[in-house]
Amino acid sequence: MTTIRLVRGDITRESADAIVNAANSSLLGGGGVDGAIHRRGGPAILAECRRLRAGHYGKGLATGQAVATTGDLDARWVIHTVGPRYSHEEDRSALLASCHRESLRVADELGARTVAFPAVSAGIYGWPIDDAARIAVETVREATTVEEVRFVLFDEKAYDAFARQLD
Repeated sequence: MTTIRLVRGDITRESADAIVNAANSSLLGGGGVDGAIHRRGGPAILAECRRLRAGHYGKGLATGQAVATTGDLDARWVIHTVGPRYSHEEDRSALLASCHRESLRVADELGARTVAFPAVSAGIYGWPIDDAARIAVETVREATTVEEVRFVLFDEKAYDAFARQLD
């Protein structure tokens, strides 16, 4: 059974087999978590992402999918996933669940035992934090053989939302 832990802090400083990057579809860096991981992880991440774009992911990574690179972090792998933007008109919760499921599938294939996730889509993509936490925790509970999943949450509001889901 997977242990789920919550940490308040900076995901780029987590020691885990893999950290999940809330990436944009270009895989070439951006703002928020994506920018922080690219900055802290050094040029190796960008170089590998460029190779991915030159190959199978020429049009970028689709929303809900995941792919791994390495990087200069205290994690062996960075698993990039593209979260959906929140919409009042369309239910995109299956895509958000897919981000977690696909990231964990990649982690399982890599043999990762510990995985650290941010609150995917709950930043600039506007997903309400309580709903993002519910989808993330439910999906992780159903989807992996990874020994430990850590949700690394930047602020108290996000931490509290995830804590409510674990109670």
